[in-house]
Amino acid sequence: MRATFNEGDAKAQPRGVSDEALFARDTPIRMVHADIVGMMVGGIRGLFLQMLHPHALQGVLDFSNFRADMHGRLARTAHFITDTTFAHREIAMESIERVNRIHRSVQGTLPDGSPYSATDPRTLAWVHVAEATSFLAGYMRVTKPDMPGHEQDEYYRQFALVARALGADPVPTDRREAQAIFRELREDLSTSPEAREVAEFVVSIKPEGAPPALQKAIVAESIALLPPFARSMLGLERPGLGAIPARAAAWGAARTLRWAFRQS
Repeated sequence: MRATFNEGDAKAQPRGVSDEALFARDTPIRMVHADIVGMMVGGIRGLFLQMLHPHALQGVLDFSNFRADMHGRLARTAHFITDTTFAHREIAMESIERVNRIHRSVQGTLPDGSPYSATDPRTLAWVHVAEATSFLAGYMRVTKPDMPGHEQDEYYRQFALVARALGADPVPTDRREAQAIFRELREDLSTSPEAREVAEFVVSIKPEGAPPALQKAIVAESIALLPPFARSMLGLERPGLGAIPARAAAWGAARTLRWAFRQS
């Protein structure tokens, strides 16, 4: 797992955990973001959803060598989530400002001639709501399906702090708002050959260090958790009979890794 999140380096030092982080220990955002398999399932689901936004997709196509550096991209995203959730608040804010600087340079033109910018609040709102709903869905899928509603709402309230610091607007602060914003921003989505190409690439990636069977199960779970409209737009099929063993494999891996990393 350390190799998977550190571009093949199994000896990489773990990221620091601070008592002076943006969020207190044992709060919902820390529980969700500490769950390795749930975050992998949710992360891939979120990536699928994000690629349906033409502005987010074009930014990836224009400014990211994702085909050659997908492992690095996934690792950097994982490090950002780790730093903003668990590290000292100064490290968290430095990480947010670093992303904001990168976003200011990501701008260009869509195929239809209209401009796009990674600093657009509405685009950032979709990126955030896709991530937040996906991380929570992944956690509840493989770890805590009976997560109380008030904890789910607190998760959105906590994660909103990071989203606002990145310039996203609107930002949900509970389940009801998350559903409403998701429905509203769905109007901005569209499918394209490029979006389907990225989806096919994500399905086929094999992160260094990740067991092939586990990776296959995680991708199957992420596709199963997608809304039907998203699967249709991306040309993905809901897993059939293989969904049951895939879910069992993901659940078992999640439980094993919580034990291995001494998580409750």
